[in-house]
Amino acid sequence: MEKTKKHTVFVDGPISPSFIAISIENHNRKTNIGAHSIFLGQVRNDKIEDQLVAAIEYTAYQEMAEEKLYEIREDGFKKFPLICLHIYHSLGIVKAGEISLMVFTSAAHRKDAIDACEAIVERIKKEVPVWGKEIFENATTQWKVNT
Repeated sequence: MEKTKKHTVFVDGPISPSFIAISIENHNRKTNIGAHSIFLGQVRNDKIEDQLVAAIEYTAYQEMAEEKLYEIREDGFKKFPLICLHIYHSLGIVKAGEISLMVFTSAAHRKDAIDACEAIVERIKKEVPVWGKEIFENATTQWKVNT
């Protein structure tokens, strides 16, 4: 199991494809890993009352959110036989089509990696004080309602 430590969870703006690729590449030296599960949350251009979402601006109660994400990460290691677990979330403006959340779990076996990833994403959506303001193509805004 990876020694758990607090790390920077929040990324300014979108999580880039190169960041995701480097995260994957950094694990190829860990030969005890047999499976990874990666959840990538992407901003959709939902149509709401005849307006398309162009972007979401993410804000957070950052200190509390970091503590909650650390707690979720620690619980992930307790509940699942994980080797690695990484969580990253965007702050600021993320355009439709860009990535705003990355959860990356690694384990010896695929079921453990997949189950852990799903459970962690669900907890993040329910428990972490992060909010999104939808920015429409006409520049109007509204707070996003999670479903």
